[in-house]
Amino acid sequence: MTIANESDVEWTDIDEGDARMRRKQLGEAVAGEELGCSLYELPAGAKSWPYHYHTGNEEAIYVLVGEGMLRLAGESHSLSEGDYVALPADESGAHRVVNDSEGVLRYLAVSTMNDPDVTVYPDSGKLGVFAGSAPGGRDGRTLDGYYRRDGDVDYWE
Repeated sequence: MTIANESDVEWTDIDEGDARMRRKQLGEAVAGEELGCSLYELPAGAKSWPYHYHTGNEEAIYVLVGEGMLRLAGESHSLSEGDYVALPADESGAHRVVNDSEGVLRYLAVSTMNDPDVTVYPDSGKLGVFAGSAPGGRDGRTLDGYYRRDGDVDYWE
């Protein structure tokens, strides 16, 4: 058994596109294998990962501090301290966290770490494929990439 204190885990800053956040990979810090957990911090006005859902991994969010908005299955829901939401591994779990408040928003994101997984991005029409290591995992992947959903080809082509 490994115990890690959050204060001993380094922040990773993410600033890509319209996503801006800080992340501490707590599950990785304790060598979690089937359950991932990250602490996220979004400054005022910031957004998390692009709107997406997983086909092979369930996620959950628990708000520690602050207020914000959760886009869930295409609808907006207020988030505040103490809120918990489960995100199923299908289209009904499509989500994105937005800090539309003037303060910091801190939350835990927990996920199963099933491999393989396909992540679908409805807004951009893309999907991500991950094999060999689940999304958020650090093990080497045997296959991963992002593809346009409308890039279908016939099986025999």
